[in-house]
Amino acid sequence: DTAHRFAEYARVVADRLGDRVHRWITLNEPFCSAFLGHAVGRHAPGTREGTPALAAAHHLLLAHGLAVRELRAAAPGQVGITLNPDHLLPATGSEADRAAVERARTLHNRVWLDPILTGAYPDNEEETWGPLADGSYRAEGDLDVIGRPLDFLGINYYRPIKLRDAPRNEADPARRTAADIGVEQVPFEDVRHTTMGWPVLPDTLTDLLVDLDRRYPGLPPVLITENGSAEDDRPDGSGRVRDRERVDYLRAHLAALSRALDAGVDVRGYFVWSLLDNFEWAHGYDRRFGLVRVDYETLERHPKDSYRWYRDFLAAHRARRTFQPTTAREE
Repeated sequence: DTAHRFAEYARVVADRLGDRVHRWITLNEPFCSAFLGHAVGRHAPGTREGTPALAAAHHLLLAHGLAVRELRAAAPGQVGITLNPDHLLPATGSEADRAAVERARTLHNRVWLDPILTGAYPDNEEETWGPLADGSYRAEGDLDVIGRPLDFLGINYYRPIKLRDAPRNEADPARRTAADIGVEQVPFEDVRHTTMGWPVLPDTLTDLLVDLDRRYPGLPPVLITENGSAEDDRPDGSGRVRDRERVDYLRAHLAALSRALDAGVDVRGYFVWSLLDNFEWAHGYDRRFGLVRVDYETLERHPKDSYRWYRDFLAAHRARRTFQPTTAREE
């Protein structure tokens, strides 16, 4: 029933703003809402469930499809969804680690992309979730609603994940959470990490986009709706934030995006996360992603060095009409 209420909400918003808003995103990162909320318990509602978490994922997808129908009926413009697919790497070349990555790919990526883009549920649900994926939460015709054509696919991307095969936490398959799929995360060594603890490996953005383009023929045009880094943004004595690490991060990921374009991926846009320091999920105000520093005591805003670099990059790009991230030497 919540999915249908969401569709009503989408129609109310479209009726009110449709004369001004011309690009609509139905949902942002439903993986976090469904699995970090209902299986891992890190985000609201903070539960650790099995089949109910898969039901939450399915009904988020259904809500998306119903909202697409309402948005197209109410307002002109483009309609899409934003997902946060992960680029997943096996810790070793062993068959067990490769199988672990495939299970994780279903949890992180395929449970969303397959119904939306192929009109089918992942073919390895049984291997990934066992009896938890009993389909009791699905109704006939749901896939037709979920798979309505999109004008674009939004992608949020920050870092890759390395995984290896591991024992399941719960021996009884019926008592497992939806996140208990027999995988263990392995840290990346000898690479820089942001203050979120995320490894900085820009080439994996190219790899992800090329892989999605290969796996899903007819992939809708892509918008990179989030990409950026949380850094230790401490102002110096003059109040200036010299966030060189963020500048390097953005430059390298824009170059990786350029390589994906060269490989034939239809990318139509890129958005830095984020303009301002913000409330970051369960981390609250402890992580800073912004190009502009927010003083939370006074609410004053101070552009960081990354703000000025990105401003100048956009101006140069507009002048060239080509996509060529500047090198450190050119800067």
